[in-house]
Amino acid sequence: MTNDGRLTSAYRPADHPGRISPGALSPGALPPGGQARESIGALFTRVVAEVPDRDALVAGVADPAERRRWTYRELAAEADRAARALLTRFEPGQHVAVWSVNRPEWVVLQLGAALAGLVLVTVNPALRRGELAYVLRQSRSAGVFYSEEQMGQRGSEILDGLRGDLPGLREAVAFGDWEDFLAGGPAGTARPGAVPPGAALPEVRPGDTAQIQYTSGTTGDPKGCMLHHHGAIHSARGAAMHCGLPDGGAYVNPMPLFHVGSCVHGVLGALALRGTHVLMPGFNPALLLELIEAERASMTLVVPTMLSMLVEHPDAAVRDLSSLSSFLIGGSACSASLSRRTTEVTGTPVVIGFGQTEAFGVVTQTLLTDTMADQTTTIGQPVADMEGRIADLATNETVPVDTQGEICVRGPQTMTGYYDMPEATAAAIDAEDWLHTGDLGEMDARGYLKVTGRLKDMIIRGGENVYPREIEEVIADHPAVAGIQVIGIDNDKWGEQVGAVVVLRPGQEAGPAEIFGWARDRLAPYKRPRKWYVVGEFPMTASGKVQKFVLRQDIDKGELSPAWEYE
Repeated sequence: MTNDGRLTSAYRPADHPGRISPGALSPGALPPGGQARESIGALFTRVVAEVPDRDALVAGVADPAERRRWTYRELAAEADRAARALLTRFEPGQHVAVWSVNRPEWVVLQLGAALAGLVLVTVNPALRRGELAYVLRQSRSAGVFYSEEQMGQRGSEILDGLRGDLPGLREAVAFGDWEDFLAGGPAGTARPGAVPPGAALPEVRPGDTAQIQYTSGTTGDPKGCMLHHHGAIHSARGAAMHCGLPDGGAYVNPMPLFHVGSCVHGVLGALALRGTHVLMPGFNPALLLELIEAERASMTLVVPTMLSMLVEHPDAAVRDLSSLSSFLIGGSACSASLSRRTTEVTGTPVVIGFGQTEAFGVVTQTLLTDTMADQTTTIGQPVADMEGRIADLATNETVPVDTQGEICVRGPQTMTGYYDMPEATAAAIDAEDWLHTGDLGEMDARGYLKVTGRLKDMIIRGGENVYPREIEEVIADHPAVAGIQVIGIDNDKWGEQVGAVVVLRPGQEAGPAEIFGWARDRLAPYKRPRKWYVVGEFPMTASGKVQKFVLRQDIDKGELSPAWEYE
């Protein structure tokens, strides 16, 4: 509230004491023995001591007979071996990359690196030679662990071809040689002073960098977000608790491990609640539904693309999903219609998590106790211990409630910065430590937010600001539309014109006039898409985000032509 009594769109945790606050140790908020600030390794060691014989990790493969299980005691032994093997080759603080599809060794490496005080650089397994070289070079990775066969490419061939251009990359270890690596085999020469078995591992502080995760490149070159131990635990624990994951509950994880929603929220969310992490090799709707039933899972995290496929799968109506407390949705916007459809088909509520890698994945979240209106039209309030505000685009001042501006957050879930990119860091985090998300939104008097668009996606048509999110929500409700992306198209008269790229549902009978009429009846003239493009599917990142910049490039190059146009 301002001095003259006007409400402003600012949120402080102290203003809303009813929300669970893991960082502040609210009564009952943590499992027994919980700590406010600790490193990932310290958390893991504590949980192992508390529940050594509880299942910690399950390989959620398709064949139930092949689903290997690790107790916390067994996983700790593997992680300790990994930590000591790492320290024979690298020094604490050095960067080690992992370029691999989902596999249990990925998780063991993550925990081992955390225990050893190394920084894990997570790399999208879909990256090709030039993209991989950029990440390894920019992150100054001293080693890389990889899967030999992934995404249609052979890892060793690509890395062998890059070694001459990456003099800082000393080690490349295939997961096929994982046991040799743990045993101190031929992957490299042990450095002097390595930590022998039984000796104390290096001290790791909660504020130390745990990971460097690269932005997924939906708008251009990726930047490496430096994520610290405390922020990762804080984010994962809070999101899991708000989704109803109980102490010891099972968390089925279909997300790719390189993504913050998987190696932070999946791995550490289960760990923080002393639960069982069921790791899928990749997303498959039938397998996800079967694993929820078989493991009596309490929680899973998916992006809207995955959720839509899951809800449409015939098994969704017949599998026993009664153990599931919620679907946590992140990665991109989830329409109100999909949220309602999910609850109708599965009987399970949807919890909306909004955020970005720079904020450890989930920075605002709806609650299971929220009204249906809040669950389907807002992105909730800032999570525990995080402040939020809406900033004026011109002045950076906090705007009044229900006024559009840029969503800004600060608190324990703010990244340290972009690795070796001080100018980009200064542009993202201002002098008062506010992280500028680049998302446009509004906040009401309760601290609930709505996303209205992205700064970089904003279309300026004849001086009018047009926000694609609003248009996408309207057109997505048409029964013939399976997906829509609204983008700006260069136009001599208006500067930019509104364009819509749509994926149509199979078997739906709807012509251009009907869909345009739907938009005409619901949108102001300047918001109505004038050029319509039809595609079979959208270009996606591996984490399930639509790459709008690829659609723009295809249109600019003439590779994607309008299916119909309206003046």
